[in-house]
Amino acid sequence: MSKDTNTFSVNHLAHTHEVFNQSRPLVDYNAYDNDTALREAVQRHGASWAGESLSAHGAVTGSARVIEWGFLANEYKPQFEPHDRQGYRVDRVRYHEAYHQLMDLALAQAGLHSTPWSEPGPGAHVARAARYYLQAQVESGHGCPVTMTFASVPTLNLTPQIASEWLPGVLARGYDPRNVPHTEKTALTIGMGMTEKQGGSDVRANSTTARALASGGPGQSYELVGHKWFTSAPMCDAFLVLGQAAGGLSCFLVPRWRPDGSKNAIQVQRLKNKVGNVANASSEIELRGALGWMIGEEGRGVSAIIEMVAMTRFDCMIGSAAGQRQAVAQAVNHARERSAFGKRLIDQPLMRNVLADLQLEVEGSLALTMRMGEALDRSLAPGGDEHERLLLRLGLPTGKYWICKRTPFHAYEAMECLGGNGVTEDFILARLYRDAPINAIWEGSGNVQALDMLRALSRSPEVLDAWNAELAKTRGESAELDAAVRAVQQALADTDEVEYRARRTVDQLALVMQACLLVQADNRAVADAFIASRLAQSGDRNFGTLPRGLDLETILQRANPLG
Repeated sequence: MSKDTNTFSVNHLAHTHEVFNQSRPLVDYNAYDNDTALREAVQRHGASWAGESLSAHGAVTGSARVIEWGFLANEYKPQFEPHDRQGYRVDRVRYHEAYHQLMDLALAQAGLHSTPWSEPGPGAHVARAARYYLQAQVESGHGCPVTMTFASVPTLNLTPQIASEWLPGVLARGYDPRNVPHTEKTALTIGMGMTEKQGGSDVRANSTTARALASGGPGQSYELVGHKWFTSAPMCDAFLVLGQAAGGLSCFLVPRWRPDGSKNAIQVQRLKNKVGNVANASSEIELRGALGWMIGEEGRGVSAIIEMVAMTRFDCMIGSAAGQRQAVAQAVNHARERSAFGKRLIDQPLMRNVLADLQLEVEGSLALTMRMGEALDRSLAPGGDEHERLLLRLGLPTGKYWICKRTPFHAYEAMECLGGNGVTEDFILARLYRDAPINAIWEGSGNVQALDMLRALSRSPEVLDAWNAELAKTRGESAELDAAVRAVQQALADTDEVEYRARRTVDQLALVMQACLLVQADNRAVADAFIASRLAQSGDRNFGTLPRGLDLETILQRANPLG
């Protein structure tokens, strides 16, 4: 045969292989109906009445259409435009349409910013937490302005004349992204600017000044001059910020537009280039004589804005727990359809150990989060439940610390279950991993939460009585749990180097409370495995090191996102 290639018939599109042994995308499923742990928590904590609406939201958030919005909102980052085409200062941030669709779903359709305030009642915060948990599994960045708007309500209520003007728009079920004065809108969003370059979490080091324009005091107008190192969602209609007034650090509501329709003197310097949470624009701003109104009492800015921070920390717990759930759902979905070495991954003993361990983390995180949701409902009900209020005082910093700090490691382990696919941006695990550290840092990093736990114990020793009363509900159910409870009580009684040991103490507080709540939930497979792996085993451990003799099948069934 001639060596001349012209004599050969060359197939330029030769068939190379069949695509098989790849899992199908996890889309078009009901994220609520197929989440046994969530449905049980909603029932257990007083929001069974919301089941139908939660099911509807679970179908929406599990749809391919909405999941795609999450990818698009992250692929096309917010873009900052300091000036318009004629050169006028506008300080505008442009978002991809998918971001606006997610915001509309959260605010106008789901009411994640308002329902416990506008429709209060038994289980309102639990139902809202469950709905937020479903939404956050799609995309976390848009949750920042949703959370801040929700959390602003208790702070705004400190000054009735401001609340009467702003709360109707804040609570309205709608979303209006137009760059126009708040007086032209019916639905408003609220942001927050606390930290400055020199202080970070030490907000008392803030240098922003606030000068009274008249008599001063709550509800009165001030001129603010200074900067904020982190101001998230700069397209919000107004921001709660801290500034130094004559009487000390105070809280102010600063709108983007003045009442006369002119632009307020808030100038965005740049957007932060973050490792994760990229769909949300976080900015540096300067207040160049911006108009603001004092919220709460002069010199009481920290206590005023802490009303907001408590709520945002609760949402950090929800968001991180949601990230854990989505990570496990993706890992289990992959393992059910992927085979290796002659077996499906879900049938491989070591993979079963890893997946069940990851699900146990979700079970504990969700149990603690939803118990805090019930505590919110009971403490904020007419008459207020003092036990529940005290439980929140310790439970919010403890839960925020533990759940948010566990999530990055959890996301990585779930990513590893997908192998190479897990680290590519085509799969959601890469985004979950990048987003995972954000909640652990925002609204007070790990050290801040651990120290806040100590502050709560020192200022209000009765919070420990409330905590112990909760732990006592399961006394005698498990020898290992009882021993762990005694150990944490001994640690709290030890006053030597308490700050040095604070992280270890809050670790123990979180674990024993999660274990107690899981025992109360009455699923022995979950509770026994959690106690055996988190309390009975000593020392640091990786995921996938569960002891023998546990009911992994029950746990894995609960992890399955497809029922």
